[in-house]
Amino acid sequence: MNHITFYYDPISPYAYLAFEQLPKALEGLSYSVSYKPILFAAMLKTYGQLGPAEIAPKRDWTYRQVLWHAKTLGVDFQMPSQHPFNPLPLLRLAVACGDENGNTNRFVTQQIFNHVWHGGADAAASERLERLAQQLANKIKTGEESNSDAVKGRLKANTDKALQAGVFGVPSFVVGEKVFWGLDSLPMLCEYLNGNAWFEEGDGWNSVAKIGVGIKRT
Repeated sequence: MNHITFYYDPISPYAYLAFEQLPKALEGLSYSVSYKPILFAAMLKTYGQLGPAEIAPKRDWTYRQVLWHAKTLGVDFQMPSQHPFNPLPLLRLAVACGDENGNTNRFVTQQIFNHVWHGGADAAASERLERLAQQLANKIKTGEESNSDAVKGRLKANTDKALQAGVFGVPSFVVGEKVFWGLDSLPMLCEYLNGNAWFEEGDGWNSVAKIGVGIKRT
């Protein structure tokens, strides 16, 4: 059985759509999943990038595209009233509800995503965050509340582990040493899990290592 580590940050609409589509995309295959929350902003800082919502024309396109994807996929989806927002309270709550390895189960992951992408409200509003924390209170281990050092440490460890695995964005699906990025990578992931030989052939997955860098910006 193949194991997938699903790296996500609830700030990403693509991560939510991929979460909803994953079971359908991989229907009939044998696999297990670990849902691992990470701080996307820390990843952007590491690679020296802006987020999609920090580039004005790209921001507009991103929101239009995810609304279109949700419509065509039949996924219940509404943009929050403000985006981007600070996802740290949600990420820490998710980790507080997770296991000792920083993984959240599918139920908790669903509640975190629903908080952001259902209803069109402010995902960072304190009263809404408090209500969500109350709803998930029975999932939080004693002494490991959202602002505890243990929870903060596990979130950082999750993000560090993602970077070590070669993850550069969310959502990302890691199987062994292979990283599949984005909602549109689900068909590739399915083919890999189905044993498509392209992923091991010299002119397939590994061939990109032969491509030289022609120019670098300074």
